[in-house]
Amino acid sequence: MSCKLCSSIILAAALLTSAAPEIFCDDWKQWRGPLGNNTAEPGQEFVVEWSDTKNVIWKTPVPGRGHSSPIVFGDLVVICSADESSQTQAVLAFDRRTGKRAWLTPISQGGFPVLHPKNTHASSTAATDGKKIYVTFNHHEKIEVVALDLKGKVVWRADAGRFRPQAYEYGYASSPTIYNETLIVSADCDTGAWLRAFRLSDGRQAWSHERPLSLNWGSPIVARFGNREQLLLSGTSMIAAYNPLDGTPLWNTACLTMATCGTCIWNEDTVFASGGYPDSETAAVRADGSGVVWKNKVKCYEQSMLITGGHIYAFSDQGVFYCWNAKTGEERWKQRLRGPVSTSPVLIGDVILATSEAGMTWAIRANPEKYELIAQNQLGDSGFASIAATGSRLYMRTSKGDGPARGETLYCIGSK
Repeated sequence: MSCKLCSSIILAAALLTSAAPEIFCDDWKQWRGPLGNNTAEPGQEFVVEWSDTKNVIWKTPVPGRGHSSPIVFGDLVVICSADESSQTQAVLAFDRRTGKRAWLTPISQGGFPVLHPKNTHASSTAATDGKKIYVTFNHHEKIEVVALDLKGKVVWRADAGRFRPQAYEYGYASSPTIYNETLIVSADCDTGAWLRAFRLSDGRQAWSHERPLSLNWGSPIVARFGNREQLLLSGTSMIAAYNPLDGTPLWNTACLTMATCGTCIWNEDTVFASGGYPDSETAAVRADGSGVVWKNKVKCYEQSMLITGGHIYAFSDQGVFYCWNAKTGEERWKQRLRGPVSTSPVLIGDVILATSEAGMTWAIRANPEKYELIAQNQLGDSGFASIAATGSRLYMRTSKGDGPARGETLYCIGSK
């Protein structure tokens, strides 16, 4: 292989003998973080102002292109990336303290599908149980699940299922989620749609459930309501819940639109989601499937929302930031910023970080009484990967430039 993405394989192999990672209590192990709601665990102090030089602990170049968000655990930061010229997909790990690349493992070559210009061939975020790293890639008209050990060696592979959209060839974007001893993966398209779980130990399929044949890019997430856990997934003109133990459908409520890209959020008795194609709608439904609580016509298509203090905070595709009462849907305030938007906002304490596709991140107080801007920070000129916030540090993947001059960078932001 001659691609840039694989140029460091020999160096990476030399580093495979490094010591096992130290365990941290504040890891960010998968999409949406440790609590499943894109909220940093309490007790951490984060900076809210930064630039390419200010409050930068380290920064490191990232080969290839991808929208995979960082996961952070032990002494590693892990992302996925792809080189489009050689059609190579790979997993990369960096040292959490220094940003030095620890290893790079190629996963596949060839079989790249046609994509929407905003999508990449490495948009799904990895997940880890602290023992192995799990990734999903779309190639050769299928979704492949791969498990690697913490030194980057492939442990097992599984052909998760066919994925070949026809009406709209936009590619794949859903991120997997870990539940107990399984990895849950979803893939919705008009030629085959399914929700499946694979055993973490060996990759064998634990259960499978067929979904409606429809295009959708939402990611599954497990939430607890009282004593019952539910696997939530929006899209295909509904919000649906499944038993995460075996995939049995629990309920579904008709709402939203055909396609969503975000992940459901929830409180004690309500589930919230937003969709954007072909219609625009944000909806709140009862977590027992008994109906819609409220809805509006705001479009948060590619990004997920946040809920805290009984209020929902959402960054619409058009670049308007909203605050709604979670129980009633009443709009408390809205503020026009600048879109478009693809990343999901993250909550740290009472501060929301929301990033636009142009690489501008606003620090906004989670205050239902009024819009309260704390700071705004430019990093690179493109922002599509969501922020990981853990250990009092922010991990941000950005890019700068276009065409052959385009380059990606992974930043660690914090107080020195």
